[in-house]
Amino acid sequence: MAPAAFWNSSKTVCVMDASGRLGSALVHRLLHRGYTVHAAVHNHDELQCYKRQSTENKELRVFHTDPLDYHSIMDALKGCCALFYNFELPSDHPTYDELMGELEVRAAHNVLEACAQTDTIDKVVFTSSATAIIWQDHHQQDGLPSDVDERNWSDVNFCKKFKLWHGLSKTVAEKTAWALAMDRGVSMVSINAGLLMYPDLSIKDPYLLGAAEMFKDGVFVTVDLNFLVDAHICVFEDSSSYGRYLCFNRIINSSEDVVKLATMLLPSSPTHMLKDEREYQQRISNDKLSKLMVDFESESQV
Repeated sequence: MAPAAFWNSSKTVCVMDASGRLGSALVHRLLHRGYTVHAAVHNHDELQCYKRQSTENKELRVFHTDPLDYHSIMDALKGCCALFYNFELPSDHPTYDELMGELEVRAAHNVLEACAQTDTIDKVVFTSSATAIIWQDHHQQDGLPSDVDERNWSDVNFCKKFKLWHGLSKTVAEKTAWALAMDRGVSMVSINAGLLMYPDLSIKDPYLLGAAEMFKDGVFVTVDLNFLVDAHICVFEDSSSYGRYLCFNRIINSSEDVVKLATMLLPSSPTHMLKDEREYQQRISNDKLSKLMVDFESESQV
């Protein structure tokens, strides 16, 4: 679809990091929609793959970037009107801990500072997580979980206490990005995504730490890759988008949902031992994104 409310005549955008599932899907979809794409890649193997693709598509340009190297980020952003930013864990450190959290925060700071220094950048779409929203100390709220949406932030001290490193990293990194964006006048929106579903999803995915508590609190949400890509492009192309957007298209709040997920994560393990037959009330809302996307025409079949 031709974006009716598109606010910038420039058609060059940057995707960083373009080496992960979301990044590569965004690159593919944006190229299909007629954009020139700067694919900023951290992983060397993916860099070579993109270079081969770029020889066949003049609208794809490839950059090797390091999230801790400010100048490499600036090079990738040159001439772009927007950035789609998503932090990917390094292949040699595929999980979250305190050290990785610090790296993600430093990377977010560098990226937003580079955007502030790039005159052509009009909008940043920052990928965060629902885990930057859902983690609260319910004992301070009469023991009952309250409904959550984009206005909520995870409690940093609560995340530290229970070593919820994914939630802690996403919360602090996103807050860092927002603080810098507001201070430097960078137009930014964030996508707070649920657990990304894909065929080889592992029980070791860092998002799943605390899954039982998410389930009982009614805030365990997942998102399909195509829907997540649609959401990113929608908030970019729609000039009315603002602030944060919770992004999910499924909620896991019944034993049937749990069995399906467990079968996917642990296909060789018995699921008949699951005892909890209750269905927990959904306490999380994505109404803000749903309203924005009501007229969005997906191209997820491409």
